Amino acid sequence: MPCYDFHKKTVKLNKKTETAGMTFAEVLCAALLLAVFFASIFELNAVCLRYIDATKESVAALQGVHDRAEALRNVAFTDLTTTSYLRTLLATAPNASDFCNRATEVVKISAYPTANGVTQLTRAANGTVTTNSTAADLGSTLVQIDVSTSWNTTLGNRPQSEQI
Repeated sequence: MPCYDFHKKTVKLNKKTETAGMTFAEVLCAALLLAVFFASIFELNAVCLRYIDATKESVAALQGVHDRAEALRNVAFTDLTTTSYLRTLLATAPNASDFCNRATEVVKISAYPTANGVTQLTRAANGTVTTNSTAADLGSTLVQIDVSTSWNTTLGNRPQSEQI
């Protein structure tokens, strides 16, 4: 049997002594980066929430305009052409949403197909109804009705409106 002679070799490794850790400046930079990151995330979240509020307002306005149009469709023609009846009808909001109680609503009624003046009523945000104009003759068979709602948006306080 062959005999093997194993020689042990010792190798010395030069080890530098280093301290593990971070300097104060590195910690401050890391903290600053984290603060900027989280501030950006929170601001992005706030902008998204404002966009959601603006979208809710648009949907509420559209629903309010449709509710008012449906209410006017269900009125007898003789009542529809009577200004005092319309003032009474417009005294209440088109639906019970908070948005409809703070938006301005305008209803215009004119004879169709040929207008002979326009009856226009405005319901302000506080609920007061104003007759802006009264048509000379709305006819006896057919009228055109325009309903619009306007408000200032939550996002940027810009004027916005919906119409049907």
